[in-house]
This record gives sequence, C-alpha cells and structure tokens, in this order.
Amino acid sequence: MSLYVVVGFGPAGAATTRLLAEQGHSVRVVTRSGRAPEPGTEHIEHAEHVEHVALDATDSERLTEAARGAAAIFGCAAPPYHRWTEEWPPLASSACAAAEATGAVLVMLGNLYGYGPVDGTLTEDLPLAATGPKGRVRAAAWEQARALHEQGRIRAVEMRASDFFGPGVTDGGHLAARVMPRLLRGKPVSTLGDPDAPHSWSYLPDVARALVEVAGEERAWGRPWHVPTEPPLSVREMAGLLAAQAGTRPVAVRGMPSALLSVASVFSPLIRELKEIRYQFDRPFVADSSAYDDAFTVRATPIDQQVKATVDWWRERLATTG
Repeated sequence: MSLYVVVGFGPAGAATTRLLAEQGHSVRVVTRSGRAPEPGTEHIEHAEHVEHVALDATDSERLTEAARGAAAIFGCAAPPYHRWTEEWPPLASSACAAAEATGAVLVMLGNLYGYGPVDGTLTEDLPLAATGPKGRVRAAAWEQARALHEQGRIRAVEMRASDFFGPGVTDGGHLAARVMPRLLRGKPVSTLGDPDAPHSWSYLPDVARALVEVAGEERAWGRPWHVPTEPPLSVREMAGLLAAQAGTRPVAVRGMPSALLSVASVFSPLIRELKEIRYQFDRPFVADSSAYDDAFTVRATPIDQQVKATVDWWRERLATTG
C-alpha cells in the first residue's frame, strides 16, 4: 500500500481521504489546523491509516517534507471564496514545488470556472477564456502545472468538477445547506439564476473516485478531465427528485431576483462573490465527461442512488445538529 498526501479536508478532501483509507493506503492530511474543519466531514473508517498534519500548504518547504515518499499529492484545498485571488496562486505554486521535489504525482481538483461563459456544452478542449478573477486564477493554477509537466519537471493531472452535490456537501453547495433543511421540511427554496436551466452536478463520491483513479493512471497525466457526471438536471428537477425521495410534498423553487442578490451581497461576502459566476445558473451549464468515460473505469453514480444517499445523509445530519 502507498502513502498519499491530501491537501485540504473540506468535503472533497475528506471524501478522497476516506476512499484511500478504505483501500488500505496511508494518508497524510494537510490543513492549517490539523483537524477536520466542520462536523460531518471528520468521520473516517480505518482512521488508523490517516495522519493529520498542521501546516500552511503555501509553505513549499514544509509541504515538501510532508510529501516525502508519497505516491501522489491531491490538491483539494478550498480557500474562502472571497480570498481566491490571494490564496490560490501561492497554494498552486507550493503544490508544484512539492511535486517537483518529491516526484509525487500532482492531482489537482479543479472546476469549470476557467472556461468562462460558453454557449454550448463544456468540453476539456475548450480554451480557458474566463474574464472574471476567480475563473482566471483557477485557469492559471492549471496552466502553471501543465507547463511544468510539459517540461518534464512534474507529473500533473487536473480533474474538473461541476457544482458539488451529495453527502458531505454543506455550506458551499447550491443543493446543500441553503436548500436541504428547508426541502426536508417541505418549505420553498431559493436558487441563484434560472431554476429551470439545465445544470451539471458532480456527485462528491464520484469526484473522489475519479481523483484516486487518475493518480495511478499514467495515461491520464498531462491534461484535464471532467469528473464523470450524470446528464444535467435543473435545480427544480433536482429539488423534485429530492422531495420525492424524502417523502415530503413538492416544494416551490424560486430564482433569486437580481435586486435581492444585490442587497444580500452587501452583507454576505459569499453572495457578493457569486455574482461573478451567476452566468452558470442563468443559462444551461452542461459538462461533457465522455472523454473520461471512454478512457477509464469510474462512472457517474446513477442519479437515484445519488439522491437517496444525499437525503439519508442530510436526515442524519439534521437529527444530530438540529
């Protein structure tokens, strides 16, 4: 069994750690605090395989020491949304430096922001043409890693996910803390943009499985891939499936008016930052993962299983946290 380093222990980092530990690998989790940041992400089966290390991942020397002997470094850190432009560049540079110094494969968890607004389906061969600061900074992180890979200095791959959905996804998810507690009580929910626009959702366990798979697949390295994803469904359609699974009455789904979004952004840094990516919810936002499906074995979990697991997880969470 191998040693792996997971940088970040939010939903994606915790899911990746859990999967690696279940497979019998040793996992060194790197966070500033050295522990899980929120309830619901900290429980790991086979915890004896997991070591939590407190260090600042932007410190390349310390991250390199933590990654000595590791087969791969998984970049799953998630800086506060409003601090992306300040914190992503040093995180990316440090991860690249650690990968170069140790020989570990750098597996980056990316998203779809780097493409910017696109008319049509998103594929990995599209240019990274984002004009907003968050899209630009995510695109730059991959471009840096890809350049080093092409120079033969590191081995790198990026898995790009759409919006996270599923067990373990809480405050950062568009179908999570702002929706699930109300939906389970049969109350109306609000969403960013057009609630009827088709949207791709990346199921968190599938994200982890894809990250782990590409870490060991040399033919995956050197390029980005989209996480295996089920066909798109609108927020309204997803809410309907979740309500049906929960056995509650159908809930009303309302788009958040632009005026209300503007007012809320005055008081909430998160909502203020969401204005940049509102285009993802105002129009169809569809990711094509067929390239991954054709090359590798991980497949998207069927939507009915995603929905059941999510409802069950939220019911258990709310029963213990209120």
